[in-house]
Amino acid sequence: MAIGRNALYFEDYVLSIQYFNQVINAKPYLYEPYFFRGLAKLNLDDFQGAESDCSQSIERNPFVVSSYQVRGLARINLDDYAGAISDYEKALKYDPENVGIWHNLALCKMQQKDWKGAITDLGSLLKVSPKYTKAFLLRGQIYLEQKDTLKAEADYNQAISMDPYDGDVWSSRAGLRLAKSNFKEAEADYDKAIPLATKNAGNYINRALARYHQNNLRGAMSDYDMALDVEPKNFIGHYNRGLLRSQVGDDNRAIEDFNFVIKLEPDNYMAIFNRAILLDRTGDYRAAIKDYTKVISAYPNFWTGYSFRAKARRKIGDVRGADADEFKILKEELDRRYGGKKTASVSKTRKKSDKDIDDYRKIVVADNSEPDNKYQSDYRGKIQDKTVKIELEPLFNLTYYEKNLEVKRPIKYYKYIDVLNRSKICLLPLHITNQEAPLTETQVKKHFASIDKYSLALTKDDNNAKLHYARGLDFYLVQDFANAIEDFTRATVLDEKFFPAYFNRAVARFKQLEYQRAEQESSAESNNQGAPAATVKNVDYEIVRKDLDKVIELAPDFAYAYYNRGNVLSMLKDFHAAIIDYTKAIELDPSLAEAYYNRGLTYIYTGKVKEGISDLSKAGEEGIFSAYNIIKRYTEVKK
Repeated sequence: MAIGRNALYFEDYVLSIQYFNQVINAKPYLYEPYFFRGLAKLNLDDFQGAESDCSQSIERNPFVVSSYQVRGLARINLDDYAGAISDYEKALKYDPENVGIWHNLALCKMQQKDWKGAITDLGSLLKVSPKYTKAFLLRGQIYLEQKDTLKAEADYNQAISMDPYDGDVWSSRAGLRLAKSNFKEAEADYDKAIPLATKNAGNYINRALARYHQNNLRGAMSDYDMALDVEPKNFIGHYNRGLLRSQVGDDNRAIEDFNFVIKLEPDNYMAIFNRAILLDRTGDYRAAIKDYTKVISAYPNFWTGYSFRAKARRKIGDVRGADADEFKILKEELDRRYGGKKTASVSKTRKKSDKDIDDYRKIVVADNSEPDNKYQSDYRGKIQDKTVKIELEPLFNLTYYEKNLEVKRPIKYYKYIDVLNRSKICLLPLHITNQEAPLTETQVKKHFASIDKYSLALTKDDNNAKLHYARGLDFYLVQDFANAIEDFTRATVLDEKFFPAYFNRAVARFKQLEYQRAEQESSAESNNQGAPAATVKNVDYEIVRKDLDKVIELAPDFAYAYYNRGNVLSMLKDFHAAIIDYTKAIELDPSLAEAYYNRGLTYIYTGKVKEGISDLSKAGEEGIFSAYNIIKRYTEVKK
C-alpha cells in the first residue's frame, strides 16, 4: 500500500495500480486501495474505471470526502453532470468549506445552464474563501451568458485587483472587451495576460484579432507565429496567418498555411479558394484552375469563382472555357440587376462554422464556446499534483527513462557514466536527467523480471557491488525505495569509490522525504487516511547531503552532484551555501539551465531580485520557459 501511494505521488500511475491490485486481492474489504486505484485511473483517462473504483470505495466507507470528489471528476468527464452534482452535494455535507468542491459544483450547474444555482453556489464559495479569484471569473462568465456585460466586467475587475499575476483574469476581461469591440483595451489586457500564460495559444490568437481590427497586420501576424509555436496544429492560426500573408504579398508562405489547413480539413472550400488565388498569383495557373473547379463544383452559384477561373483559363489559352465562365457571370449580373440580390456582410470576421463561400476573405474567429471547463480537484492538488507557482527544478538522477520535453535541452554527459554504460552491467543505458518518465506496463514487468534475475545472480556472487547497484536501480524504478536504498548501501560497502551508488542513494532518500513531507502536510486535512506520516526533520536532509558530499569527494567535476546538493541546502534554508553550489555547477557546465533557474530563485529568496532575474533570463534562454513568468512577476514587484 505504501509503495503504491508512493508511485501515485510520483505520477507512476500504471505501476501504482499494480500495487493496489495486490492490496485488493489480499484485503478486498479496505476502501483505500479502491480509492487510490480510482485516482490513478482518473489520471490515465480511464473515467469509467475511476468511477467504478470510487463507488467501491464509497460502498466500503461512505464518509470519505475525497472518494466523492474523484468520482465527481470521473462523472464530469463522462458528461454525467447530474451524477457529479449529487457527489459534490454529498461531499459538502461532510466538508462544507471545501473550495474545490464548491468550484466544481458551480461548473457542473453551468454546464446544465442552471445559472441561478451556479451563482448561488459561487456566492457560498466566496463566503468560504472571499479571495478566491476563480469564483469571480466563473460568475463573470455566467453574467456574460445572461448578456449582463456590466456585472461581468465588475467581477473581472475585482479578480484583477485581487490577483494581477493570474493570466486567466486578464484574458477573461480581454475577451469581454474584444466582444464589445474595445480593441485597444482588449490588446492591452492580452499584453498583460500573455507573459503570465506563455503556453496559451488562444491569448495570441485573440490579441492578433484585436490588432487586426486596428489595422496592425504585422503585429497580428507576429501573434499568429507565436500561437503556432505553442500549438502547431491550430486551425485558426494557420488560416488567418495565410490571409494576412496574402494581404502583405508573402504569397508562397501563405500557400504553405493554406496547404496545412486543407490537410486538416480537405473539404474547407474557403481555404481551397484562397490557395487558388495565391497559386494564380504565383503563376501556377493549372493548379489554380484545379482548385477553382473544386470550389465551383461545391458552390455552383459562386460567381466570384467563375470570374477568377475565367481569367486563369485565358492565361493558359483556354478561350472556350473562359468564354463559358464569363457567360455565366453575365447571366448572373442580369439576374442581379432585375431580380435583386442579397448584399454582402460588412463584418471583417466570420465564425469558424460559417460556410458562406462569399466570406472567403474574412478573418476566422472561434465559435461561441461553452463555459470554461477547467475542473479543479482540491484533493489532487494536495496529494499528488505537486505543481506550485514557484518551485525549484527537481534533482538530477541516474536512471533509464527520460520524459520527452516540448523544448529539447542539451544531453547531459559525464565520461564515467559513458564508461559504465559500455560495461553493460545495468539493464539499460543510464541517462543523467531531472525529468524522469513514469513506467509503462511493459516496463514495469521488465523491471520486476530484472529484479528476479539480479537476485538470482547475487545468490552466487553477493559481493558484486555493480550487481547490487543495478538491482537497486530496478527497485528504485518500481518505487520500492527501502529496498533500493539497501542495495545502494551494499554497493557502497563493497566498493567505497563507486560514486553512482552514493548519488542514487541520495536521490532515493530525498524522494522518500519529499513524499513523507507531502503526506505530513495533508494529514491534518485528510479524512480517515490512516496513521499520520512520520515527521520529516532537517537531520533527514543532512543524511542526503552527506551522500552528495561523498560524490563530490570522489568525482569533483560531476556538476550534477553540486546542483543536487544546492537543492538540499535550499530545503535546509541555507541559501548562501546553495548559491555557492549552483555557481560551481554552472562553472563545470555553463549550459546547465536548471542550475541558472534554481540559483535565480534562490537569489530572489534572499532579496537579490536583480541577480535572480538575470539568472532566470539565462534559464529561459536555455529552454526553461516558465522562468519568463517569474521574471514578469518580480519585475513588476520591483517597479
